[in-house]
Amino acid sequence: MNGFETLPAWAALPVAILLIIGGAVILIGALGLLRLPSFYQRIHGPAITVTLGAGCLLLASMLYFTVLQSRLVIHELIISAFILMTAPVVAMLIMRAAVYRDLRAGKRNAGADAGAVYTFPEKE
Repeated sequence: MNGFETLPAWAALPVAILLIIGGAVILIGALGLLRLPSFYQRIHGPAITVTLGAGCLLLASMLYFTVLQSRLVIHELIISAFILMTAPVVAMLIMRAAVYRDLRAGKRNAGADAGAVYTFPEKE
């Protein structure tokens, strides 16, 4: 027995919906990671969906344990704050490292020179 049988229907429905939405969003992000052709396109799937998918799963967990234990459970808020602060920063640092790597290697049309933000020195 895990306690889910004793969970009222008014709480079980939102928990199930949040779990399904969170799982679907994370699955879509993983498919984007597999299907997109270049690194700069692939990084967007996990970078964005980690926050939204994990947020839905953490909300479902908060609601489930709050109703089950008849007290407010907010441990997941600390986890949510940590994910919201670190996920975008990590994605940005990974992208900057890739741009730096491409610039050092002198790769053209690899995504680092898109929009003429970064320019390559002309070789003589």
